[in-house]
Amino acid sequence: MHSVIAYTDGACSGNPGPGGWGVVLQAKSGLKIAKQRELNGGAADTTNNRMELMAAISALDALTQHSKITIVTDSVYVKDGVTKWISGWKKNGWLTAAKKPVKNEDLWKKLDSVQQQHDVIWEWVKGHAGHPENELADELARAGMAPYKF
Repeated sequence: MHSVIAYTDGACSGNPGPGGWGVVLQAKSGLKIAKQRELNGGAADTTNNRMELMAAISALDALTQHSKITIVTDSVYVKDGVTKWISGWKKNGWLTAAKKPVKNEDLWKKLDSVQQQHDVIWEWVKGHAGHPENELADELARAGMAPYKF
C-alpha cells in the first residue's frame, strides 16, 4: 500500500462565480517525498464549497491503486462533512438534520464513493497561514480559476 499526502484547496471569485481547485499530491518514502504531482481545474459558475470538494475528489481520483492517504484541507466544511455529517445525511436520505436537502449532494456522493477505495485520514490546516503546501494548493486553485475569470 502506498502512503500519500494530498494538500487540497478551492477558490472562488464571487460566491457563486468562477472558481478553481488545486491539489498537491506527495508520495512518501519513509519521511522523504519520493514524488510530487500538482493538479488543478476550475469551473465558470460555481461556489467555493464546490471547489473545495472537487479538490478532495480529484486528489482521490488521481490515485491509481489502493492507498493510505492523508488529505489536508483548510475547509472545515469538507473535513466536518466527510468525518461528522455524511453518515447522518446518508441515513436521512440526503437530508440535513433540519430536513433540508444537502447542498452539493452530487459532490458529496462522489467524494463518499472515491474515498471508499482508499484508507483516508482527514486533517484540517488553517488557510492562508504560511503553510507551504497549502499555499501552493491555493496558487493552483487560483490558476485553475484563471481561464474562467473575465
